[in-house]
Amino acid sequence: MRRITLLSILITLVLPVQSIGASQDAVVFMYHRFGEAQYPSTNIKLEQFESQLNYLANNDYTVWPLNKIIQRLHSGIDIPDKTIAITVDDAYLSVYEQAYPLLLKRNWPFTVFVSTDAIDQKLPNFMTWKQMRKMKTNGVHFANHSSSHDYLIHHQPDESPASWEARIKSDIEKSQHRLQQELGDDTNTSPRLFAFPYGEYNIQLTQLLEEMNYIAFGQQSGAMGEHSHWQYLPRFPIAENFSDLKTFSVKANSRNLPVQVASPEEPNIIDNNPPVLTIRLDKSNAQLSQLACYASEQGALKVEWLNKDLTEFRIVAKKPLPKGRSRYNCTAPDASGKRYYWYSHLWINSPTVSQPVVATD
Repeated sequence: MRRITLLSILITLVLPVQSIGASQDAVVFMYHRFGEAQYPSTNIKLEQFESQLNYLANNDYTVWPLNKIIQRLHSGIDIPDKTIAITVDDAYLSVYEQAYPLLLKRNWPFTVFVSTDAIDQKLPNFMTWKQMRKMKTNGVHFANHSSSHDYLIHHQPDESPASWEARIKSDIEKSQHRLQQELGDDTNTSPRLFAFPYGEYNIQLTQLLEEMNYIAFGQQSGAMGEHSHWQYLPRFPIAENFSDLKTFSVKANSRNLPVQVASPEEPNIIDNNPPVLTIRLDKSNAQLSQLACYASEQGALKVEWLNKDLTEFRIVAKKPLPKGRSRYNCTAPDASGKRYYWYSHLWINSPTVSQPVVATD
């Protein structure tokens, strides 16, 4: 799944290259709003957030800047066990007012993915460039979330593939320019980071980002590691309805399921619904006899092993997936039985590419 890009070559020129061990993993958490109870699907309560931070502090987790983790994964330099990155999408005002003071008190870095049009339009409940510049002096990193926060994979009516590509490239470049203009040249250093609005991507969009030398992040669950695809890296979305400390601790302690090939790679459902997913695994100490897979809102799925070595399997949902975004999630305990390998596969079922699916970010 991992691709060699110009960005990979540039990074390896400045960092020593080693082979990446199969045990090299890192977990990325994704937040949106803090203490904004009127938005429960994207908000986390402040007491929940503080409890999660206390858990990380009291259980030997290492909190690193996201770009540092990416550089290490690319170069093969060891990452401490139980390494965590904290990310926030959209740059809402509550990030500055609520989350930033709590993280600053611990001197913990985090990354904010910014949709720059909202900042330039001075929309209510969003941060200002001045506030972001203040945060930046204390180690907060800012990265690209597009300028428009649009459904980037959707074509406008009668839009050709070439016109779509030009429009999306302009959208991403505009955001990068504004970040660099307002926050400095270090927002444009390698690796450049991008987060998909709504977590939605397709192969055309990931290829475009690869050509533009971006590493990109979705909203599908799981740890990232050697076998992750650099143009749709996983993050665990965190919101108040799924933030109990037991669940959070399992996610924080997760490992990257070594998926060599997932077929189809394209998340868009076109003809077959429910979609069939075939996965081939690399070696690990995962207890694959205990592999469990689930579909969004449908519960456990039957795992059909395709060989005796338990390296290739097939799953399919019990019934068609609904409109919008769905996921297949697979987990398996490691040899200790205390940590879980995790993989999440995105599906996007939309009636036409010109009509955005109804969703909230």
